[in-house]
Amino acid sequence: MSARAQPASAPEAFATGPAEVEAGGVLTVDLGALTENWRRLCSKALPVECGAVVKADAYGCGIEEVGNALARAGCKTFFVADLTEARRLRAAMPEHAIYVLDGAFPGSGPAFAEINARPVIGSLLELAEWDRFVASSQWDGGAAIHVDTGMNRLGMAVEEVLALAPRMQKASHGFTLLMSHLACAETPGHPMNEKQIRLFREIRVPFRGLPASLANSSGIFLGESAHCDLVRPGVALYGVNPTPGQPNPMLPVLTLQARILQVRRLLKGESVGYGATWTAKGPSRIAIIAAGYADGYPRAASISEPAGEVIVAGRHCPLAGRVSMDLMAIDVTELADGDVRRGEYATLIGGDITVDDVAAFSGTIGYEVLTRLGRRYHRVYRGA
Repeated sequence: MSARAQPASAPEAFATGPAEVEAGGVLTVDLGALTENWRRLCSKALPVECGAVVKADAYGCGIEEVGNALARAGCKTFFVADLTEARRLRAAMPEHAIYVLDGAFPGSGPAFAEINARPVIGSLLELAEWDRFVASSQWDGGAAIHVDTGMNRLGMAVEEVLALAPRMQKASHGFTLLMSHLACAETPGHPMNEKQIRLFREIRVPFRGLPASLANSSGIFLGESAHCDLVRPGVALYGVNPTPGQPNPMLPVLTLQARILQVRRLLKGESVGYGATWTAKGPSRIAIIAAGYADGYPRAASISEPAGEVIVAGRHCPLAGRVSMDLMAIDVTELADGDVRRGEYATLIGGDITVDDVAAFSGTIGYEVLTRLGRRYHRVYRGA
């Protein structure tokens, strides 16, 4: 049965995407680890509610599969980026609250009503458009107010939101959440954190009775003052460290393996790949792997110093030459001939190579590594 139509009691493991025999790689998502991460974050934030951010196809892990697993674990409130994601999630879960972080585009009101999703309203113009839709349709599904406390991205100005406070005294005001977003939560000592927490606390006063949300994954670890009524973790659910520089409190969720297509022998002085950026320093062996930047493995990992690594036969092997669209080469000279065979797998993420490690190889962040993972992999979901 497809993961897109999982029953209430899901199987322990299931697969999606191309068949393994047809795919260059296998992406395994441990839904048991993911839901355990959610429980750990719930425990950290007690007694407030813990929602889940599943935008960008659940950070590349599959919005339907992840949404179903979290709903079975007890999560009641979800956040997505846009209506397309909301529609996919709603098809998997008919009853849960779904907030759309990008808000309501002009003319999109009927779509929100159709799937019972809640826009996060971030400007007075957007609010006016939403009010017109609600008045004409009599739809009462709810919406969130987003106040900008310093991110300077989406959100109403503080004075604009405070001017709405008298409206909140009416029982039929139609809002279900007041929210803002932390800019520097990954740096606990950053003065911006205390500034935003204090400001949001002051904003909440005239909105007494309206649930409020501020903390993202890293914000949960800033303490009770950031928790409010609802925390909304995202990247930590998927195993990325929400406390950089400290031991990761989250379980790893992903394993990515790619097929070895060929093993080649090189003479001293021979080069590999585009631009001839890697040259054999002596007689060498390289393995060609069926994954590249079209599959979401960062090209930058091959030009870092030192270069990125993958695992073959339990050993770390460095990338050799540039990652190309569909292929990469790794130096397996140090491995015995029998340890590297055509058709077997190299581990790109897994073992002691984490998503954060791949991000570090590539000069980026775990968010980008996760959300770029391609759909050409055979996907296996375990621990459902």
